[in-house]
Amino acid sequence: MPHTTHKQVSRNTNHEFDQSLTFGQRLSDQVAAFGGSWPFIIIFGVILLSWIILNSFILAREHAAFDPYPYILLNLVLSMLAAIQAPIIMMSQNRHAAKDRLDASHDYEVNLKAEVEILALHEKIDRLCEQQWRELLDLQQEQIRALQELLAQK
Repeated sequence: MPHTTHKQVSRNTNHEFDQSLTFGQRLSDQVAAFGGSWPFIIIFGVILLSWIILNSFILAREHAAFDPYPYILLNLVLSMLAAIQAPIIMMSQNRHAAKDRLDASHDYEVNLKAEVEILALHEKIDRLCEQQWRELLDLQQEQIRALQELLAQK
């Protein structure tokens, strides 16, 4: 039987994708990962609570609060943070969507290769079965001839 060469379809698309990322893309992924984590929420909550306590209770007694209620400076800082953080997170999400499309394309290639290999195996099995049937028929013909010869000798 001839030996066929098989092209390897499987590859690590995650590694390929990660190798193509620029510094800015890696940074946006890290910002998005940290911005959507519990440590960020806890740290941010502590900072907000500290800001409010500092400006409402401690500095307000001395009339030295740098951002008294309704915390206009805090609102400005939060708006600027959201204005910067939102596009960074969207860039990261777009990149992850591109990575998902790459994974889906690779999965399709692997599935297509598997389908072709399965069809080839089916053809081989069909040929083997056909060959075995032919051999069985030939053997049966020989047995029938041998039986006819035995019958003829009696």
